[in-house]
Formats: sequence, structure tokens, C-alpha cells
Amino acid sequence: MYEDKNQHWGVTIRNITNRVSRKAGMMPGSLVHVGEKRTEKPKITIIDYDRTNYHEKTVDDVEECFPFKDSSTVSWINIDGIHQVDIIEKLGKHFGLHPLVMEDIVHTSQRPKMEDYDHYIYVVLKMLWFSEEDADVKAEQVSIILGKGFVISFQEIEGDTFNSVRERIRNSKGRIRTMGADYLAYALIDSIVDNYFIIIERFGDIIEELENKLIDDPNPETLQSIHDMKKEMIYLRKSVWPLREVINGMERTESALFQDTTFVFLKDVYDHTIQISETIETYRDILSGILDVYLSSVSNKMNEVMKTLTIIATIFIPLTFLAGMYGMNFSYMPELGWKWGYPAVWIINITIFLSMYIYFRKKNWL
Repeated sequence: MYEDKNQHWGVTIRNITNRVSRKAGMMPGSLVHVGEKRTEKPKITIIDYDRTNYHEKTVDDVEECFPFKDSSTVSWINIDGIHQVDIIEKLGKHFGLHPLVMEDIVHTSQRPKMEDYDHYIYVVLKMLWFSEEDADVKAEQVSIILGKGFVISFQEIEGDTFNSVRERIRNSKGRIRTMGADYLAYALIDSIVDNYFIIIERFGDIIEELENKLIDDPNPETLQSIHDMKKEMIYLRKSVWPLREVINGMERTESALFQDTTFVFLKDVYDHTIQISETIETYRDILSGILDVYLSSVSNKMNEVMKTLTIIATIFIPLTFLAGMYGMNFSYMPELGWKWGYPAVWIINITIFLSMYIYFRKKNWL
């Protein structure tokens, strides 16, 4: 079962690093989508709420999002699909986004980061989740714009880890309906970070399977699985370590977009990123240890084979010597005419074999 899953492991993660050569030579701020090509129409959803009211809708035209820029309530605009750059351009121009920010939104190979533009904050994250159907880790870039009274999130595909946040808003669970847009941005980031724990737990299960498999039957497939897992841990580390800088930067920002009450929650997310980072480092050390154990197991198995062959060869050296000696065609060999010569040779051979066998057994070489 594990081998079947491992055939797909990590394919999606390695595919998220896209070629960007076609952007070479273009002026800064050029909107060119870099990522997996898609043809479906982007989905635009709006959730507008305050302490007592809640409204959610899906719109067809991006212009319907414009009135929520200066709304007195908290507005969350989510766009699933960034391959149609004209939508990003229209929305960005209306909300006053810098051209470089819009360029980064449609460029899906960004490193997690946070940029403060005074009247809004731009955050880039990597959303990871484990697909049980495909038995691999999938990844997408998520861009979040935090402004005064609004949050805009950009995703590559529909379907994400934000459903729990939507349910909390719909059902008015917790404090999210009583807080501002900064708390909503925190909730979105927190949901992404919490999902990393699911990936970490899945990695832990697979590492445990690798350890058991290594003990039972180490083989080349096990070695390939170890290398694949090391690559996945490297990518996960590349996603988490910059995230620590992002959360730390949000904690230390002096932007008026953040209320003092939100910094406590950001501190909690930062602690989670530390915990995930430490777990990743632990798993990397375990994988390195597993690799060493595999190489030692293969080496020991080879040594056992060589020891067995050496013992067999050692036993047959004197027997081969006797057979070679009496295989010579000399006319005057005294034992050639002896009636008991043949049985005597067998007795000598058996005696030599048993003597050496007993000696090797006493030395625990057999």
C-alpha cells in the first residue's frame, strides 16, 4: 500500500516551480501569469459582515467588488483563479495596489513575504494540503491584501482551507464577527498554518512506515522513498521558514491597520510556526538517520554475504588442494595403487570439513 502511494508522492510540489523565462526583459510590473495554465473562469466571492449583519454572494464582474473598498463593515473578497490578469489589474487599480504587488500576485513562485505599503499590507503564503485521493501533497500560492476594513485573498484554484473561517463568519462563532479586518487576515493565515500540522502528521506516519520497512526489508524502493521524503521536507522548510519572518514582521509592524488586540493572536501563530519548524528539523534529522541505517543495513548484508562466501571458499581450499594433487597424472604416485586410497581421501576430506566447521562455529562465524 505504501509503495503505491509513494509513486505519486511529491509530484505536485515539484511542479509548482515554474519557468519564468518568458518574463525576461519585460518592464517591472508587467502582469504575466506564471503558473499552471487554466481555462476555467475565476470565481469571485464576497463576504461582508459586522457584529449583527452578514451577507455573502458570488459575483460575475469584478466591478461589483468596488463598493466594498470604503464600506463601514468588514469585507472579504476572495478570488479563485489568477490566470485572467485583467481581473487582477482592474481590482488592483481600484484598490490602489502597486504594480509590483499585482505582478507578484500572478507570479505563483513567490517566496512567502510581507510588505507594508502604508494604506495596505501585502502577504504571500504557500497553502499546502495532503490529497488522499492522489496520495500526494498539493501546493498553491495565496496572496492576501489587508486594507482598512477589507481583506482581499487571491488563490490559484477553488477549494482551500478557508472553509472553517467561512463557517465561523456565517455562524458567528468566536470573536471573528466582533473584530476588524486585521483579525480576519490573522484567521486566514492561522488556517493555513494549522493545515501545516496536518501535513506534518502525515509526514510522521510515512516516516514511521519507512522505519518499519527499513527493518523488515530494506530495498532500492525504500532508498527512493527516503530521498523523496527528504525533498518534500526541504520544500516544506522553504515554505515555513520565511513564514516565520512574515509573522514576525506583522508582529513588529507599526501599521494602523492592526489593532493591539490582534498582536496576541499573531504571537500564537508565530509560536505555531516555531513548533512546525522544529518538527521539520527533527524529521530531517530522522530521515538522515534512516538513510544512514539503510546504507549500514545494505553494507552489513553485503558483509554477511561476503563472510559466507569466504567461509565456503576457506573450507574448500584444502579440499581443492587434495583433489588437485591426486588429479595429477604421474605414473609413480604411491597412493594410486592402494586399495583403500579412495575411501581414505573421502575420510580425510570429511575430517577437514568437520574440523573447520566446528572451529568456525566456536568462533561464531557461522
